[in-house]
Amino acid sequence: MDFSLNEEQMLMRRTIAEFVDKEVVPVAQELDEKGEFPMLLFRKLGELGYLAMRYPEQCGGVNASMTTYCIFCEELARGSMSLAACAAMQSLMGTNFLYRFGTKEHKERLLIPALKGEKIAAFALTEPDAGSDLGAIRTTAHRKGDEWVLNGSKTWVTSGTQAHFFTVLASTDKSKGLEGLDFFLVEKNTPGLSVGRKIGKLGVRASENTELALDDVCIPEKNLLGEEQGKGFVYLQEILNSIRVMTGALALGIGRAAYEEGLKYAKQRVQFGRPIGKFQAIQFKLADMATELEAARLLVYRAAWLLDQGKPNTKEAAMAKLYASEAANKIADETCRIHASYGFSMDYAAQRYFRDARFLLPGAGTSEILRLIIGRELGL
Repeated sequence: MDFSLNEEQMLMRRTIAEFVDKEVVPVAQELDEKGEFPMLLFRKLGELGYLAMRYPEQCGGVNASMTTYCIFCEELARGSMSLAACAAMQSLMGTNFLYRFGTKEHKERLLIPALKGEKIAAFALTEPDAGSDLGAIRTTAHRKGDEWVLNGSKTWVTSGTQAHFFTVLASTDKSKGLEGLDFFLVEKNTPGLSVGRKIGKLGVRASENTELALDDVCIPEKNLLGEEQGKGFVYLQEILNSIRVMTGALALGIGRAAYEEGLKYAKQRVQFGRPIGKFQAIQFKLADMATELEAARLLVYRAAWLLDQGKPNTKEAAMAKLYASEAANKIADETCRIHASYGFSMDYAAQRYFRDARFLLPGAGTSEILRLIIGRELGL
């Protein structure tokens, strides 16, 4: 879909693609095997300005459009979904509320260093019993003098082991359900805050996910991230479509990588005297993969364009994330099938794409939740 991009965006794609090919692809397998936060590459992304690109110049960014941001996410995921997950957390969810609602001191001390890759941000939303159902959140925050006191637990906190600060969702009024939720800034080493175990995962293993416990964590009143109390869910809704489109772009990237791996193998692998790509059965697989990839691309970048234009996009964002994530998983599966027994071997990248693609299914809304959203937008 490059025909829809302007010259600056096409240059951006070439630039980040060159970085990925040179710096990321050669170490992607090693990152997966070690399962450690990709600190060197992460900091390099910060030094190059990629983590700040969505933010204004005073924060070190360039006010990049959602379309441009999707290009970045797509290309990075093509190289390593682990690195892309860390970068996406930092450049969107982990820093968004601090940028919108943090004090000047917060921004100078935490936000700007985070956008340079010098500090790491995390987003603590999910709980053991509250994922899609945010109304079930049990983490609470109550006022005590000029402080807030937080109690509860979180899970699946991306970059939690490395984070210098967390954006934490808590209930300030249980009787109000979703209308009683708020976001809070909680810094590392705050008494009562403890990072729990690192969660072992099937894929995206260099993006570390942890549990988080809050036991009478006292923070200043100014650490409430919002213009008024009880608007946390509203604020989250304002960026959910961006998160979904971004996740669709990540899916597009890993889908591309898996497709290209399958295509390359089909041209190289010889059976019965000719490359397996000459057999109709394999050709049909690759034809379907290429078609689904193109359809995903059109959905993702149309949704990004709608966001850039300020047009209604809830349905399109849900469709983009739903289709692109499901397509990426199907493409990764077919690539493993094309590789046959070698698709089961850790010596080939096919298995990593298969494992990493599954990371995209629950994030930003499960496929089931997204179908409900689309149905609602259709007036059902």
